[in-house]
Amino acid sequence: MDAGGDGLREQARQQLLASLGGWSGTVAAAIPPVVFVIANAVGGLRPAIIAAVSAGILVALVRLALRQPVQQAFMGLFSVAVAAAIAARTGQARGFFLLGIAGAFVYGAVFAVSLILRRPLVGVLWEFLDPSPLPEGTRWYRVRPLLHAYDLASLAALAMFAARGIVQFSLFQENRTGWLAVTRLAMGYPLYIAVLGFAFWIVRRTRTRLAREQSSGGADGLTDGRLSLGQGDEE
Repeated sequence: MDAGGDGLREQARQQLLASLGGWSGTVAAAIPPVVFVIANAVGGLRPAIIAAVSAGILVALVRLALRQPVQQAFMGLFSVAVAAAIAARTGQARGFFLLGIAGAFVYGAVFAVSLILRRPLVGVLWEFLDPSPLPEGTRWYRVRPLLHAYDLASLAALAMFAARGIVQFSLFQENRTGWLAVTRLAMGYPLYIAVLGFAFWIVRRTRTRLAREQSSGGADGLTDGRLSLGQGDEE
């Protein structure tokens, strides 16, 4: 790939890593919902909305002061504002969590569609950011072990989002606002880290094995051996 393409990939990779936020991002995202639940229990819905939005603004300002990604800070504030607006519109405290629940189902649907189309989303993203060292003209989705690894990684992500959506929607229906805040935190980064760890393990293992087979047989060995590795590169 040319230098322009490499630069675009590196820029996208940096933006993706920055958007994840790490543990600090997790803590920051958890503050407004917790403040909302406490304020709602003490003073009711209106004070809770004001407190949550105020907490979101404060968190955004702190992250900006610490020179953390501006996009992430404002996206977090935007999410809090939308969640608060939904709660105000519905007149129910549980409405504050509706955006997150809907988001979980939307993300899950995206992963499901990618699997149905045989272009697992983890593979699409991974191969854009860090392409597999395959012979020229070989598509990653035509290499069966690689496709299978990306399928499993994407399926794990789908299961994570489905679990978030189903559990939190069940609590939403039961109007258990306090537990919604707890599950939002508990099913956030702990599940994300588990899925990410599994994805790295299964994909790295597969790519290492393919590289070993390719080095032992050469580029021609991989191409000629596609029946064992995949189904050729036909479109």
